[in-house]
Amino acid sequence: MSTPMKLTRAHKRGHNVDGFGIEILFPGLTVDISDSGIGAIGRIDQARIRPGTVIPMHPHKDDEILTYMRSGELTHRDTVGHVEQVTPRRLMLMNAGHTFQHEEQARPDGEPLTALQIFMRPRAPDLEPMVQFHEFETIYSHNTWRLVAGPEGAPLLLRADAWIEDVRLDAGQSLALPTRRALQAARLLYVFDGQVEVAGISLQTGESLLLDDETSLTITATGQSDLVLFTTDMSAQTYKGGMFSGNVMNKL
Repeated sequence: MSTPMKLTRAHKRGHNVDGFGIEILFPGLTVDISDSGIGAIGRIDQARIRPGTVIPMHPHKDDEILTYMRSGELTHRDTVGHVEQVTPRRLMLMNAGHTFQHEEQARPDGEPLTALQIFMRPRAPDLEPMVQFHEFETIYSHNTWRLVAGPEGAPLLLRADAWIEDVRLDAGQSLALPTRRALQAARLLYVFDGQVEVAGISLQTGESLLLDDETSLTITATGQSDLVLFTTDMSAQTYKGGMFSGNVMNKL
């Protein structure tokens, strides 16, 4: 892929049930009919949840799941003993491993919850389950890339050769993509909210851009924008059989 590829909201699947609205992106389906993901990037869900909504206890297996919240508050319960609050400052990474279940409830008296539920693929199956929390100093990283999760040296540890970074780009500001973190990298720039231009391509809320490992571009915000950047090492070992992160083409 020599030129950036825009993914619009038309590339997503979605549903809205009992206060839980979700748009699901399988990024690989746009470029490869044999794999619904790209490297360690399995699936990205953009969710909007009404206050008080309960997502009942349900299982995961072999998924690395980042709960990336931008508004609202969750009470998290799981089968490894946690009862914790998750907020836009205090993010959570669930490393599901061989067996794991969790339940989430949006705060009843809070504001509507907006979040990405990000399903990454681990290096190997049947790892030990664990849950991580990290409270950042600020909700937003203004005009500077911030590392959120990665395989080492990151606030939240991904058991994959992949990195997740974010930035709030103020209107009129421009920012270069960060230095590539792998020699054979693929990257996905996701617009959580706002509007930006990259290489003459306009992206709005819920849209994204696939970039190959040779791409070095500048992002310009035409309005205040919250961006999430995914990088995956395409040469690294990746397990594609996760319950949610895995290749859905193998399940059809």
